[in-house]
Parts: sequence; structure tokens; C-alpha cells
Amino acid sequence: MTAIAAPAPVTARPRPVADVLTMLRRSLLRAVRYPGLTVFLVLGPLVMLLLFVYVFGGAFGAGVAPGVAPGADGRAAYLDYITPTLLVITVVGGATSVATSAAMDAASGIMARFKTMAIAPGSVLSGMVLGFLVQALAALVLVLGAAVAMGYRPDADVLDWLALLGLFVLLGFALNWLCVAMGLNAQSVETASNMPLILVLLPFLGSGFVPVETMPTAVRWFAEYQPFTPIIETVRGLLAGGGLEGAVVAQALGWILAIGVAGYAWARSLYRRERRI
Repeated sequence: MTAIAAPAPVTARPRPVADVLTMLRRSLLRAVRYPGLTVFLVLGPLVMLLLFVYVFGGAFGAGVAPGVAPGADGRAAYLDYITPTLLVITVVGGATSVATSAAMDAASGIMARFKTMAIAPGSVLSGMVLGFLVQALAALVLVLGAAVAMGYRPDADVLDWLALLGLFVLLGFALNWLCVAMGLNAQSVETASNMPLILVLLPFLGSGFVPVETMPTAVRWFAEYQPFTPIIETVRGLLAGGGLEGAVVAQALGWILAIGVAGYAWARSLYRRERRI
């Protein structure tokens, strides 16, 4: 009598797009359940906006816009100058939060469990990156709305706004991948929140708050060639409705591409490696 072979077990196949959307939903649900990180994305830039405009703006505005008298005119001039910086810092803040989230998932063992499931390997990190990108874009709208309520009036046209949106999406992707890698590389959740602090400090050491021309030679050299100066200047030019320098835009896109590729490669390498704490 011939034996009948048992049917081979059916193995579920990963569905990359559906898996990424599932992980994106998970990331957004976490933002709803733990709103502290999301609130910080908006609260931090808003506090800086109010502080620098209403406390320091009257004096600083006379420095960034020659011929402007300290006081109300100075505050208006500094609001125009600092708003693009705080929009960039909002995206940076979202990226630093993803480092903590990645470290929490790695330390809790949920990522190790995901590796045993029939899901696309890249969907776990991609969903996290997309989730925090959505949060950062929502925070950008709120911060920009607050600046407009304070008197900021951008001169950007439709094409400028579309270019600005594309720039922020690219910047968010790049920084999120880099910070995911930082979070996976951290030895604990506590240290994960400290590693991306350099990204928060760099706008202060560039043209974000004062023109680089006012800095000493050594500091000015660093400020001119670090990543965030061309990025902030590109955002500033788009919001002003033109006046962009091709070299500055090329530097900004080059830095964003370099950060994104390096962060993606580092994050994927760390995800494949077994975590040992």
C-alpha cells in the first residue's frame, strides 16, 4: 500500500507594502497612547519661538536685519529670521524621539519577536520612520501656524511650498533613519535619548540664530560647512519666495542624501545583528 505524503505546511509570505502600513499604524497608535513625545515635538519649538522673539528678538533683530531699530521692528525682523530655523528644529526633534522608540522596542524584545514572524524584514524600521515623519509634519504645521499668528508672513508661492514640503520629507527620512540607528546602537533606553543631542545643538552652531558673518573665524568656518547651515538657508530662501543659491541648495541636498544613506545602512546592519545588552 502506497503511503500518502502529508501536505507541506503553508508558509505565509511577507507582503512588504502591507507590512510597512501595519508597522506605520503601530507607530501612530503608540503616539496616541504615549502622547508625551508628540507634545514635546511641538512644545519645544514653540517655547523657543516665544522666548527668542519676545525676549531676545528686539535686540537680535537689529543684528540680523541692518537698519532695523531695536524693539517692535526688531522682533518682527527676528521672527522672519528664526522661523525657518525652528521648523528645521521641529523635524530634528521628531528624529531624536524615534531613537528612544527604537531603543524601547529593542530592549523589550519586540524586535526579536518580529524577526521570527513572516513579515518583510525592512517593514519594522520603515514603519517606525514613517510614523515619526507623519508626526513631525503635523508638528511643522502647528509651529508654522503659531509663527503666522505672531505676525510671520512668508512670501513663498505654490512651487516654493511644494519644494519646501519635499525638502522636509527628505530631511525627516534622513534624520529618522540616522536616529533609528542611534537608538538600536544604544546600550539602554536612557542613553538612546542622549545620543542624538548633537543634532539638536548643530543648528545653534550654524546660521540658525545669528548670521555666520558675526562669528569668530574658527567658529564661522565650522558654521559654514556643517550640515544644518545650508539646510536652514534653503528653507529660509524658499519661505522668502526666492533668492536661492544653487550651491547652497546642492550642499543641503548632498548632506541630506549622505545622512540618509549612512543612517539607513547603519540601521539595517544593526537590525540584522542580534542585540546584546
